[in-house]
Amino acid sequence: MTKKNEAFRRLIARNEKLPPLATAVVHPCDPESLRGAVMAWRRKLIEPVLVGPEARIRSAAARARVNIRDCEIVSTEHSHASAETAVALAREGRVECLMKGSLHTDELIGAVVDSRSGLRTERRVSHVFVMNVSTYPRPLLITDAAVNIYPDLEAKRDIVQNAIDLAHALGIARPRVAILSAIETVTPKLQSTIDAAALCKMADRGQIRGAVLDGPLAFDNAISEAARRAKHINSAVAGRPDILLVPDLEAGNMLVKQLQYLARAKSAGIVLGARIPIVLTSRADSAQSRLASCAIAALLRAHSVGRRVP
Repeated sequence: MTKKNEAFRRLIARNEKLPPLATAVVHPCDPESLRGAVMAWRRKLIEPVLVGPEARIRSAAARARVNIRDCEIVSTEHSHASAETAVALAREGRVECLMKGSLHTDELIGAVVDSRSGLRTERRVSHVFVMNVSTYPRPLLITDAAVNIYPDLEAKRDIVQNAIDLAHALGIARPRVAILSAIETVTPKLQSTIDAAALCKMADRGQIRGAVLDGPLAFDNAISEAARRAKHINSAVAGRPDILLVPDLEAGNMLVKQLQYLARAKSAGIVLGARIPIVLTSRADSAQSRLASCAIAALLRAHSVGRRVP
């Protein structure tokens, strides 16, 4: 087993003494998404409720060669109805987590953030990738590379607090947050550097809690102790971050995919800021990544309700 898979294996193992997380699997109408849900079910990470057109779900199960005979199915007509129904199940307290199936992310998140019938809180909804990179000594959280396109300062405050809360749930008591830009000095020519400086001051004033922040930092001196020393940056974060806050979705998406395809990093993904966690998986995700995403959701939910995690 590789170092990357070993890290995810330990993450999954932490859930062995937790009860399975009641999870609405939203529109699992292709073999990949259904197979991922069934794997998590077999590992007792989740207790799935399959929400979608029943005939299509059963067809996907046949193609995936998985047995869903004992799974509850809530039948819907189409993907929009699947998202709305899954959110309704969460509002009723029947499920504690949502898991994306074969519908578009926008459809699912749109139902989640609906002002009348969704699962909104006072926080901005945001996504965190939990990365295991063989050349980095600890898990690396990257946010937001999937939901918020061009977040402003107020949105970034919520995005970073969501990531900090997740780090706490994963057992990182005081995470170090590197706020990324192209350079490590503040200039009005780059809005991301202004935002980074403001976020650090917000942390000083208690508007962001539970972490140590520093920025702006360029990627090299954020991630590399040698680069930090070469540029004479005095920082409690630079060279050893737990969380990378990217300036926008484009930068974050490129960073994550570069790590996945050039460094062969493994990733798990989750959406935070709603009333319950939301597992986002893609067709390219490995089995271990899908299981790790479910494990993270379970740990986050246990942490949020004060449930003791082994």
